[in-house]
Amino acid sequence: MSDKKQLTVVEQREIGFYDDQVIAVKVEDGTVYVPIRPICDQLGISLTGQARKLRNDPVLSSISVTMSVNLSSQTSEDSRRPNSTNMLCLPLDYINGWIFGINVNRVKEEIRPKLMQYQRDVYHVLYEAFGRNAVTAAPDPVIDTLLAGDDPTAIAYRQAMAIANMAREQLMIKARLESAESQLLNHEDRIQILEADRGDDSRYITNAQAVQIAQAVKQIALEMSRRSGRNEFGGVYGELHRRFEIPDYRSLPAPHFVEAIDFLRQWWQALTDGKTVPF
Repeated sequence: MSDKKQLTVVEQREIGFYDDQVIAVKVEDGTVYVPIRPICDQLGISLTGQARKLRNDPVLSSISVTMSVNLSSQTSEDSRRPNSTNMLCLPLDYINGWIFGINVNRVKEEIRPKLMQYQRDVYHVLYEAFGRNAVTAAPDPVIDTLLAGDDPTAIAYRQAMAIANMAREQLMIKARLESAESQLLNHEDRIQILEADRGDDSRYITNAQAVQIAQAVKQIALEMSRRSGRNEFGGVYGELHRRFEIPDYRSLPAPHFVEAIDFLRQWWQALTDGKTVPF
């Protein structure tokens, strides 16, 4: 991991995120880093397992760092530890690359809604907090009062939220069905991938599908580059290759095409706060 240079924390915040507090720190060059341990604790997933995944990821391992983070305002259990401790951290621009790598269908059912909440919103909330010097993602009481009124805009908003909630429930039902079918699907995928390895090119995505994936990666990378000021193409391709265990996107087995596009669409919506998907 990239902990060769000493980074100095110049600012640390705990950002209100629904019922949680997410820690983020800023270093001297203005880069914002997010420790993964508090998020693992709040999601109820193994820190050891996630740290191992980061070490094995060629992109995330190269940009992750270990730095001292203050825990003085954490829970009473944490307060018995020293005021600060070394934590594995990722740059804010890459936090979704890690969180989207946690498969919703492979965590406990009670964790799934919260994990999806983090996948959908945490990057945007942290980005806005450091960009606007905000300290919380809690609702604004004034806005809430307006939204509860009879104004046509408020009514339209409530209707849109009702539709969104229905869609979320449908996604949860779909996730349960996919979990129940995963063993059969994985067995079929293994057979098809083995056939592809034997030289049957039809088992891989078509040229048209490869172009669609490339366009999706381009949109995500350009949006991330616009925010970070860096070239993010390598990071997006790297996450795609890592997630589907392929050397390049043209080697994606055909059965995984829809899953890959869905993954990229979710990434785009999380990155842009639900903006219409352009691919």
